[in-house]
Amino acid sequence: MSPLRNHGNGEAEKTPKLGNAVYVDAQAAVIGDVTLGDDSSVWPMAVVRGDMHRIRIGARTSVQDGAVLHITHAGPFNESGWPLEIGDDVTIGHKACLHGCTVGSRVLVGIGAIVLDGAVIEDEVVLAAGALVPPGKRLESGFLYVGAPCKQARPLTEKEREFFRYSAANYVKLKNQYLTEHEQF
Repeated sequence: MSPLRNHGNGEAEKTPKLGNAVYVDAQAAVIGDVTLGDDSSVWPMAVVRGDMHRIRIGARTSVQDGAVLHITHAGPFNESGWPLEIGDDVTIGHKACLHGCTVGSRVLVGIGAIVLDGAVIEDEVVLAAGALVPPGKRLESGFLYVGAPCKQARPLTEKEREFFRYSAANYVKLKNQYLTEHEQF
């Protein structure tokens, strides 16, 4: 991890803030105005880049290998920009891209899924692998979404709803093993 350096624009430097027992792999990049909640994990080759706006990640959230998490900066085309907000017990799949969006709690973002500026994923949603959430779209709680652009496919089963907490707990267990066995920087 490295702090956001001042590039002469007068802004104060921002440094990531880590909750208790957070694991950030040595091959991951976490920079800028980023907060990681307790028991969260960021795995190899993931990028969490809060260099021009804030990123807030809740507790027990796992950012898988190769995922890219970024923001939308404030400027002439978007006066306020879009921060990236992610809730608790979220599993973000390998190579997913989350950009200036809001993701609720107990969400599974599938492998290679893309969520764009201003989109909102409510609590308890499964976004299928490879799905695309267009800018500004809202995904309603309790459903599976598939496709590009994504469409509501069907209500979640009770077993799928139970998976959210299972997946989060499983990655807490794994990151605890890494914290014990590997040097943390």
